[in-house]
Amino acid sequence: MTERGHDGVVTLTARRHRCIHRGKGNPGVDCPTPWLASGSVRPAMAAPRILVVDDNPELLSLLTQLFEDAGYEVVGASRGKQAIEVAKAHPPGAAVLDILLPDMMGYPLADALRKDNPQLPLLFITGVFKGGKHALEARQKYQAAGYFEKPFEAQKLLEAVTKVLAPEKKAPPAGSLQDAFEVELDIDVEEEGPQDVMELTGRIKVTGGGNITAEIRGANLTASPMQKVPATQVRPPTPGRPPDQPPPGSGAPGSRRGELKDNLPSLLTAYYLSRETGELGIQKGKVKKVVYFEKGMPVFALSNLLADRFGQFLVRVGKIKPEQLQDASAVAAQTNRRTGDVLVERGLLKDTERLYYVGQQVKAVIYSLFAWDEATYVMSFREKASAESIKLDVHPGNLIVRGIKKLYKPERLRRLLQPEDRLIPAVAPSYQFNEVELERWEAELLPKIDGIRTVAELLAFANRPEHVVYGFLVAMMSLGILEKRS
Repeated sequence: MTERGHDGVVTLTARRHRCIHRGKGNPGVDCPTPWLASGSVRPAMAAPRILVVDDNPELLSLLTQLFEDAGYEVVGASRGKQAIEVAKAHPPGAAVLDILLPDMMGYPLADALRKDNPQLPLLFITGVFKGGKHALEARQKYQAAGYFEKPFEAQKLLEAVTKVLAPEKKAPPAGSLQDAFEVELDIDVEEEGPQDVMELTGRIKVTGGGNITAEIRGANLTASPMQKVPATQVRPPTPGRPPDQPPPGSGAPGSRRGELKDNLPSLLTAYYLSRETGELGIQKGKVKKVVYFEKGMPVFALSNLLADRFGQFLVRVGKIKPEQLQDASAVAAQTNRRTGDVLVERGLLKDTERLYYVGQQVKAVIYSLFAWDEATYVMSFREKASAESIKLDVHPGNLIVRGIKKLYKPERLRRLLQPEDRLIPAVAPSYQFNEVELERWEAELLPKIDGIRTVAELLAFANRPEHVVYGFLVAMMSLGILEKRS
């Protein structure tokens, strides 16, 4: 919720890292070269080293951050052969291996690593080989120190690693202004470009005080572009504060910072697969937004964009009039209260309605990020997702599907998927079908996706508008349910 006191500041702190690429490879394909991630200041004594192997670059980056924060040095790779190469150059004290990799299985990789280090502790992660039988096999054959099925709790993975390889004890790094990602809630930013009309379903699930979850139904909402507001509603920057700078970052694997292009679904999925609690800060120009996660689920969001403010959101969906918001905002500023409290006091908003609209507003802030295809991001972990008592209850799979369908423009969809492409079911999907809400025509189209029919043929079979079919197919690819046939 973007209603806060005039001096509220939310800060994401992130150390800058450097990645040392070794070996040959095509830098345009999912970090094909092995890499060594480390802090910008190396300790006199080298920290215990962990090898992490996973072909999901965002999950690999998230796990790298997790282990580095705990006091480890991390070497990583997205392919099995690269993992062997980097392990020879930088022998690890333990290894975390994804079982299903693009070029080889995790078990032959484990055999290769054990040739050089027969006592190397191994931990396996998998999204495919689930069940006690597979875990038992890994423990019997490799004396695996851990076997984790995706989605798993990253903290439990960390605990398993610490049992076989103690981390280096170190003081937390001191932050700096350049290393901080801040959403200043006392500064309203007006978006330079035109806003998209956003359609929101009338159903919202929220969790309030006491962890009570409620499902509230209302009419479907249309968030129209914000009307021009008086200049007095846009507050000036805090006096004496230097202008905001976009967060620096190379976008390299293992870094907390990176470039946001078409990888927002992968970032959301990385939190989901690791069940992490933390924050994802995203900046585009002066506009900053933060998504909060609790055990892998997106639960809240904040924004410094004027159109995302709670009062402006109520105007955009037609709940109140601009002049009513202007009067309530003036009273709220004079009495140091939230605008929502004033609206309730004046009878313009009921308490139950406020809960409903706050949930819709938070969802709209997250959805709006799908329209961004050029920005920067910062990942951060926290013990608590947010101090707010109201939290969104939405599955990230459905969030991704709806965000892509509604906010990816046709030209962007055609860039990601060509008419001559052929799709096949993915071997290791990040989500299962029962986790995603499908329309009837979508469920009927899925069996036709066999790697033989082209996208153009699927489009003809679906008998739906091109951008609708493309949106569905790209969404399924973003969930890891479908992939292009090589």
